[in-house]
Amino acid sequence: MGGMRWVTFDCYGTLVDWRHGIRTSAELVSPGQGARLLEAYNRHEPAVEAESPGMRYRDVLAEALRRACAEEQVRLHPDDAGVLAATLPYWPVFPEVGAELSALREAGWRLALLTNCDRDLVAGTRRRLPVPFDAVVTAEDAGAYKPADAHFELFRSTYEPAAWVHVAQSYFHDMVPAHRLGLPRVWINRLGERPADAQVVQGVLPDLRGLLTAVEAALSPGAPA
Repeated sequence: MGGMRWVTFDCYGTLVDWRHGIRTSAELVSPGQGARLLEAYNRHEPAVEAESPGMRYRDVLAEALRRACAEEQVRLHPDDAGVLAATLPYWPVFPEVGAELSALREAGWRLALLTNCDRDLVAGTRRRLPVPFDAVVTAEDAGAYKPADAHFELFRSTYEPAAWVHVAQSYFHDMVPAHRLGLPRVWINRLGERPADAQVVQGVLPDLRGLLTAVEAALSPGAPA
């Protein structure tokens, strides 16, 4: 597949409403605590991934939830620790995804996912995505979790893209390594965050609307590195 033009995406948070999924799933096991547990979970997941880069993502989900519940002093029944993995294939896709990905495909771009997920879990999500993807690189494939470089390096060596833009919501997991590797990129700043380093981000959008224009601009002469 060398010589093709590719747009790679993070999946959860960028295409799929990850925060909604975590919050509503946490509500199933501890009603009224979903918002608190979501924020605590966000604090613990990167640490679990960094401590155990070879851990399956379903186990990362469970361990980060256990730590979040312990921090917030919320009782978690041992059998409920797998609730996030069980519900993940049903987490909702953001409403603009279908139209914006279709526009990319119609313009000749191939689409790929670079996701901190297991193959079996992301397979469930792919059934809900309204546009097909041409390639997927998971944490299971890469043997590591972003923000490590392994996803990006494996994608580059496998597909040898002639042009490549990376699109993602997470500054920490995606923009930082994409910048480090010198990749053109578009930051989907759904949460209205202020970046720690403005040079790390590029082509900032509040959601995916207008993505084709932003992708093409990221490759134009004079675009920031």
